[in-house]
Amino acid sequence: MADLALRESALADVFDAQRKRLRSIAYRVLGSTWDAEDAVQETWLRLTRTRTDTIENLEAWLTTVVSRVSIDMLRGRGAPRDELDESIGDAAPHADGPEPSALHIEEVGAALFVILDRLTPLERLSFVLHDIFGMSFDHIAPIVERTSTAARQLASRARRRVQSVDPGKERVHRAAAVTAFLKASRDGDFGDLLQLLDPEVELRADAAVIAAASPYADSGAPLLQPVVHGADAVARVFAGRAEQARPVLVDGWPGAVYAPGDEVHAVYVIRFGDNGIVGMDVIGDSARLRDLEINW
Repeated sequence: MADLALRESALADVFDAQRKRLRSIAYRVLGSTWDAEDAVQETWLRLTRTRTDTIENLEAWLTTVVSRVSIDMLRGRGAPRDELDESIGDAAPHADGPEPSALHIEEVGAALFVILDRLTPLERLSFVLHDIFGMSFDHIAPIVERTSTAARQLASRARRRVQSVDPGKERVHRAAAVTAFLKASRDGDFGDLLQLLDPEVELRADAAVIAAASPYADSGAPLLQPVVHGADAVARVFAGRAEQARPVLVDGWPGAVYAPGDEVHAVYVIRFGDNGIVGMDVIGDSARLRDLEINW
């Protein structure tokens, strides 16, 4: 029993060393920190149920599993189906490395989030693994269950859409929307809040942030719950509150922090759609906060 516990502890250490990379893959494919964390947790559970002595390359195995879990989650959401005609190739062959015409890696990530919902699951995954993580199409092919040529085509389709986006302009637009949201929250302007929120917006908060915010409710902390759905309900959570929240960049994208006394208690990862803010992940768990890059 002691030997088994030791093996499990060692496996957990190995997995933790890969956790940030796995979360980053899932986040870029799923567009949600919450869903990315669920995908990483599912990957860990599958690892614990697998005989590790049958895994030749653990990093590759984990990449494959977290990728396929993410794809299954997207399909469960009703994402566009992947339809591929392998007879349609790119106009010219490319080297099997990051595309020379691709945007700077940070801008690629920013642009990707703008058009994420316009890509099919396999387009997202092929593009993320190749252009952001530098994997070859030969290695991507078995993950997406397509040929190397097909994987290249999937990434190429996604890249054309990504390169049509102006990340700087979009970032400015969304930063203005975050600032407007916080102002409307403080002012208690219910009408302005509704205009900024997608009708089907979903707010999710973890247990840590709910507990941390509760003592500050009298000083303007939002009245958080684990899940709040719909513009009317989310607007009621924030109306007249968020006095000590401020806009920041979260992983390079406009978001906000709740920071009474300049101490960060929560991070708001905000997702946008065609009709405004479609989602907010409110994170207070210290381990998850460490994985986020916050720029004031």
